[in-house]
Amino acid sequence: MAEVSEKPSTEGKQIIDGFLSEQREVSVDMGSISLVYGASPSITQPNPTLLSLEERFALVRSVGEECIQEDELRSLLAKKLNPVCYDGFEPSGRMHIAQGVMKTINVNKLTSAGCTVKIWIADWFAQLNNKMGGDLKKIRKIGEYLVEIWKAAGMKTERVEFLWSSDEINRRADEYWPLVMDVARRNTLPRIVRCCQIMGRSEQDELTAAQIFYPCMQCADIFFLKADICQLGMDQRKVNVLAREYCDDIKRKNKPIILSHHMLPGLQQGQEKMSKSDPSSSIYMEDEEGEVNLKIKKAYCPPKIVEGNPCLEYIKYIIFPWFHKFEVIRQEENGGNKIYASMEELILDYETGALHPADVKPALSKALNLILQPVRDHFKNSKEARELLKTVKAYRVSR
Repeated sequence: MAEVSEKPSTEGKQIIDGFLSEQREVSVDMGSISLVYGASPSITQPNPTLLSLEERFALVRSVGEECIQEDELRSLLAKKLNPVCYDGFEPSGRMHIAQGVMKTINVNKLTSAGCTVKIWIADWFAQLNNKMGGDLKKIRKIGEYLVEIWKAAGMKTERVEFLWSSDEINRRADEYWPLVMDVARRNTLPRIVRCCQIMGRSEQDELTAAQIFYPCMQCADIFFLKADICQLGMDQRKVNVLAREYCDDIKRKNKPIILSHHMLPGLQQGQEKMSKSDPSSSIYMEDEEGEVNLKIKKAYCPPKIVEGNPCLEYIKYIIFPWFHKFEVIRQEENGGNKIYASMEELILDYETGALHPADVKPALSKALNLILQPVRDHFKNSKEARELLKTVKAYRVSR
């Protein structure tokens, strides 16, 4: 086992300062350290062996809005230089920036801290959930499109494994299905139904038998992939907790750590989650510059109101981690140009009215377009990618 350093190294600190930029203070047992986070895809990934334990912990922890449990995460990183992190997605439509840009940022952070990220392309799960009308051929095509976008957006794939659920399950069926059956046997139907949020369903929906089986399979996936960390959205929290409860049932000591990332809201008022099936809610990864500008122009962004403001959320969770700053261009009579170095500084100006939505929206549009341009270029310059996008755009997205 590689020796894990506990003290922050000068070289490691310099690497992190160049790689990450969230301007966030991280409290740790050994004291309070301030690390600068970012995920610009143009920067070479740091070597995790050059980072101290606390630097690696801060990197991984910064991905999650919630972590269950932090002490277990620190202990895991102390024992393993290359822990396995499980992430997954249902191929079910075009990719929006919450899934495209945020996942790129988060995966790059995790792999920089030494994690191997196993991205579970849940094609069978999309079929169980009746996405694309249950057409597995269409679902597979969408999966190919999503992987293509992440690579074009700058996801570092040296420590990333893209795994098709149908292929892996068929290859190791004798291992997978007994595990699924055991999860199902140890849980009541009401307990499983409470997990249906993971499919974008509610407990009141009329669920098919396949959809009831879905949470049992997703819970089994965590153990099937030998995951140390479950890195999914807050909307997947319930099934990850189910996996930890399953560990209690089978008397397993090492429980998977739950690292749940923030869910970006939709563009309109009251849309708690960006939806790929609602164009008014989403900015897609291959949207043209004019489309992005128009969507942001129409987005909900009330003056002086921070709570529930999607434009400010995008700045916090996408623009600052990507560019390390937020630049506003405006006339001198309106306050002149200003570069914000932290979200706290921006919020202070916004709440007082010194920063107006008319200033925020053009600056946000410009920053998003800079991030999305390499993706647009890829789908224009590659014939294969262009045909793939054309095919996916022709599909009708089903809920």
